[in-house]
Amino acid sequence: MIEFSDFYQLIAKGPLNTWLDTLPAQLTGWRRSSLHGKFHGWCNALEQLPALTPEYLNLLHTVRAEMSEPLPASQLKLIGNILRALMPWRKGPFSLYGIHIDAEWRSDWKWQRLLPHISPLAGRTILDVGCGNGYHLWRMAGAGAQLAVGIDPVPLFLCQFEAVRKLLGGRHAVHVLPVGVEQLPPLGAFNTVFSMGVLYHRRSPLEHLYQLKNLLAAGGELVLETLVIPGDKRQVLLPHERYARMRNVYFIPSVAALSCWLARCGFEKIKTIDLSVTSTQEQRCTPWMPSESLAHCLDPQDKTKTVEGYPAPLRAVVVAHKP
Repeated sequence: MIEFSDFYQLIAKGPLNTWLDTLPAQLTGWRRSSLHGKFHGWCNALEQLPALTPEYLNLLHTVRAEMSEPLPASQLKLIGNILRALMPWRKGPFSLYGIHIDAEWRSDWKWQRLLPHISPLAGRTILDVGCGNGYHLWRMAGAGAQLAVGIDPVPLFLCQFEAVRKLLGGRHAVHVLPVGVEQLPPLGAFNTVFSMGVLYHRRSPLEHLYQLKNLLAAGGELVLETLVIPGDKRQVLLPHERYARMRNVYFIPSVAALSCWLARCGFEKIKTIDLSVTSTQEQRCTPWMPSESLAHCLDPQDKTKTVEGYPAPLRAVVVAHKP
């Protein structure tokens, strides 16, 4: 059984304490709604997973845990089987006692691109919206975050996170909560808020930006990563039905238009820190995510376009600050 009582106790006496007015009831409702389907089986698998404390742990340069001596073959096989039962793994990579989870995304590449250009994370209280399985939360902890909280309502991602946490010793100020950003009150308490790969999935992008702003403390920093298109401040793509085979893509702005949106929502010190074409080396099929990936979403005759004829994925990372 996945419990959240430790997190409740953690925030009870700090600036996040008002979250306790709504969060416990939301998580109770989430648990009831997740009792069907595969969730019960995933939780049972987590119960069988051994709780380990690594003798070597690196979260600064990667997410890697090791012992001075190899684990017994039977235990390593059990861990591998449980982690494979939680496939597909979208974010990674993870290296856990010799088991290498080669996820669909080389999330470490994105982290390397943005980390030198954002405010230092040491001592900060951080929120990662749409965190997936929590890969970047571990990297935030490695960078010295005081508290790294991720939110994502997908049950599989929570189970993947809990599996990794159990194998990393469990005692880290890193937490994932299965709620959506629209369920959060305007906490105004986070020093840094990340929203990576979320904005284009929102039907109302400006509402999402206001939600992010309301979660930040005064002077806090937003780190926003999203799909963009070339063009001036008037250029915004509204895909018809699908973009790169995804149904739930609504607005893809130019960098200039995105900057206008952020300014309209009251952000300041807006700066684009990275602009990168997504490659089929960064997002691809692997044994840990064997279904369709980016290569299947591009025009086979022209890799600069999606199968629908839109510009191929181009991603920007923008930082902005709440006054």
